[in-house]
Amino acid sequence: MAGDYMRQKLTTFTEAVFPTRNAVKRQHHMLRPGNELVSSLPLQVSLYFNAFFFPIWVVTCVVMLQLKFAHLNQIYQFISITMYVVLTGVEVIRLYLGYLGNLQERVPELAGFWLLTLILQFPLILYLLIDSRAMPFPIERAVHIIFLSFLAFDVVGGYFALKRMTHHQVMKFHLQQFDDIELMEDSPGRFMNSPNLATQRYKPLR
Repeated sequence: MAGDYMRQKLTTFTEAVFPTRNAVKRQHHMLRPGNELVSSLPLQVSLYFNAFFFPIWVVTCVVMLQLKFAHLNQIYQFISITMYVVLTGVEVIRLYLGYLGNLQERVPELAGFWLLTLILQFPLILYLLIDSRAMPFPIERAVHIIFLSFLAFDVVGGYFALKRMTHHQVMKFHLQQFDDIELMEDSPGRFMNSPNLATQRYKPLR
């Protein structure tokens, strides 16, 4: 139930941020049947290298935190541990949603990936990079900059991938409606005898 509720909320958010109704109305005459792949290759490449870089970032941050932990005050000891735990946990979820949403063309999962990148990961990494009171080592700054570069690309690439995928799903839905109308016009008797035919032909959007 909680998963379905989150998917519904993410779908509603995506429709609000990436409206496609007007575009669909303007392009009704251009619709053609087919199953076009709309997964973003640049975004997938970024996720691929990000997944390999993430363990390096974790090991570097843990080692550096251990070296400087005794020199931090109690507040920054708590803040550093909390932020690294949150960043690590959220990053695992973010990469999973990114892979699932992009490869399988699932709009709610991709929207969740984009929101986690923009709202949580990007600000937290930026804070660790610019806060001098956390006493970052040069190697920490280096891995944070690389991580921040991945996140910045994911924000931009994820936005366009999500916009394109949302538009594609809406177009696919309208294509299915047009197919049902053509079926009614070609075989009205058959359609009347099979009231659930349209429902059987319809495949829920992922």
